[in-house]
Amino acid sequence: VQLQASGGGLVQAGGSLRLSCAASGRTFKGYAVGWFRQAPGKEREFVGVIMWSNSTWYGDSVKGRFTISKDSAGTTVALQMDRLKPEDTADYYCAARPGLWSPNAAHYDFWGQGTQVTVSS
Repeated sequence: VQLQASGGGLVQAGGSLRLSCAASGRTFKGYAVGWFRQAPGKEREFVGVIMWSNSTWYGDSVKGRFTISKDSAGTTVALQMDRLKPEDTADYYCAARPGLWSPNAAHYDFWGQGTQVTVSS
């Protein structure tokens, strides 16, 4: 699965951004699609994941502020980020793995390129 992430940018604290992850040439059927982020000098962190069934799970640091959804065609997954904080600043990555979801980045086989999110205070 080839993934294309987009939508990063600069936003003030309290604002919103929406990231997208598009699958090239196929749907996400049978895959868990996760979002991860990595800030400079830090390890890659689990943000959340969506299953083909539209079940979702989120990391504790974003729960209640971020929402993951999938379009009706099943080819694009969005990460809606609200009430952004400066500590949300990072490169954001989408990733996919067949079957069950995992919060461990090492378990994902396919990765999109990172998209940078900067939240100013």
